[in-house]
Amino acid sequence: MSNVDLFDKIPNNVDLKGDKKLQRALERWQPDYLSWWNEMGPVEYQDKDIYLRTAIDVDAEGWAQFGHVKMPDYRWGIFLAEPVPDRKIPFGDTMGQPAFQEVPGEYRNVLRRIIVNQADTEPASVEQQRWLCKTAPSLLDMRNLFQVNVEEGRHLWAMVYLLQKHFGKDGREEADELLRRRSGDADKPRILNAFNNPCPDWMSFFSFTMFMDRDGKFQLAALAESGFDPLSRTCRFMLTEEAHHLSVGETGLQRIVKRTAELMKENPGKEMKDLGAIPLEMIQKSINYWFTYSLDLFGGEISSNAADYFAAGLKGRFREEKKYDEHTALDQTRVVTTVEDGKLVDREVPLRTAMNEELRDGYVEDCERALKMWNRELEKAGVEQRLSLPHRRFHRHVGEYSKASFDPEGNPISADAFEARRPEWFLADADFEYLGSIMEPCHEVGKIANWISAPVKGVGGQPFDFEYVKL
Repeated sequence: MSNVDLFDKIPNNVDLKGDKKLQRALERWQPDYLSWWNEMGPVEYQDKDIYLRTAIDVDAEGWAQFGHVKMPDYRWGIFLAEPVPDRKIPFGDTMGQPAFQEVPGEYRNVLRRIIVNQADTEPASVEQQRWLCKTAPSLLDMRNLFQVNVEEGRHLWAMVYLLQKHFGKDGREEADELLRRRSGDADKPRILNAFNNPCPDWMSFFSFTMFMDRDGKFQLAALAESGFDPLSRTCRFMLTEEAHHLSVGETGLQRIVKRTAELMKENPGKEMKDLGAIPLEMIQKSINYWFTYSLDLFGGEISSNAADYFAAGLKGRFREEKKYDEHTALDQTRVVTTVEDGKLVDREVPLRTAMNEELRDGYVEDCERALKMWNRELEKAGVEQRLSLPHRRFHRHVGEYSKASFDPEGNPISADAFEARRPEWFLADADFEYLGSIMEPCHEVGKIANWISAPVKGVGGQPFDFEYVKL
C-alpha cells in the first residue's frame, strides 16, 4: 500500500514531501484553485455543513469516509491507484514493453494534449452546474450535486498533478489556463463544445451526469489502460469516484420517469403539466440533447489521432486487457458508415483508425441498459409510451455525421427539415420556462419535490430523511 498523507496541506499518496519543487508549485497553484472555486463553484451553501465522502485511501475497500464538512474545507488531494509491479504496456506497437514512468520525448505533446483535454472537463462541469443548488428537489439531491462538484474538483487536482510533475514549465502554464477558461465564455470558453452548453435545471443535470459523465467513464477507462503508468494509475482511482456521478444521473432520470408514470396511472387522460410533472416528451427531448452531445466527445468515426494513440500505447479500448484477445489491431478492419456527397456509404477502414467508434459502441450499449431500466418503470405503471436513444448519426457536431442532417432514426434529411422539426426533438424556451416553474426548492428534511420520486435509499448508510445539508 502506498503511503497516504491525509494531513499535509495537499493530501496525497505520491510523496509530495519528497519532491519539494513540485510541492511548492502545487501549493502556489492551490490559492488560485480556491479562488476559482469561490467564484465559479456552487453559488450558495459554501458555509453550510454538507454530508460528503472524502477519499482517505486508494484501497478498493474503505477508501472513503463520510461526514459533514463545509465545501471550501474539503480535502482536495492527489491520489493514484496502487502501482502494478512490473507492469507492461498492454496494447499497440509497444505492447509488452515496460510501462512508461516518465513521459517519452516523442509523445510529450500528445500526452499533454490528452491530459489537458480531460482536465478541462472537470472544472467545466462545476461551472455548468453552479446554480442548481438553488432549486434542489431534496436535501439528498443537493448533497449529491455537491458531491459531484467537489469530486470534479479533485479530478482537476489529479490532472494538474500530472501536468506539473511531468511537463515542467509547459505543464504549469497549462494548469493556470485551466482556471482561466470558463464554460460558455465568449472569449475563453472550455475546450470541448459540449462543456460550454448551459445546464439550467435538474432534468438537465441528471441527463448530464447520466450521459456526459458516462462518456467520462469510458474515456477514463481507456486512459486507465495507458502505457504511461502515472496516467493509468490516476484514471483508475478517478473511476472509483466517477461511479457515483453516473449513479446520480441514471437513478435521477429513473426517479423522474417513475414519478411521471405514477401520475399518468393515477390520472388517466390528464395533462402532466396540469399536475406539475415532467411529460415523457420533455424527458425524451433531454435525452436527445445530452446523449448526442456526449457522442461527439468520442471524436470522429475515422481518426488518425486515435490510431496514433493506440499504436503508441497511450490510450486503449474500454477494458482492453479483459475484453479483447488481440491487442495490436494491426491486420484488422472495421466497416464504418460515412457520408459522401450527401449519401451514406459503408467503408472498410483499418481498425486502429476506428478506435473512437469502438469506444462509442460500448458507451451506447451501456446507455441502452439504462433506457431499459427506465422503460420498466413505464411498463410497471401500464404506460404504453417508451423512451429511446436517438441514432448515433442524429444531431452530431463532430465526425462523419456532422456533414449532413439526420432524423432520430438516422435517416438523412435536409438541413431545413431538421430545423423545422427542432422543437419536436429538443427542449424549447417554453419547455425551459415550464421546468423552471415547477422546480421550486424543497429543502425540508425528508421531503421531496412533486416532479420526482424519492430515492429507494439514502447515501453513506443514512436514510432519505437524514439532514444531508445542515441549513
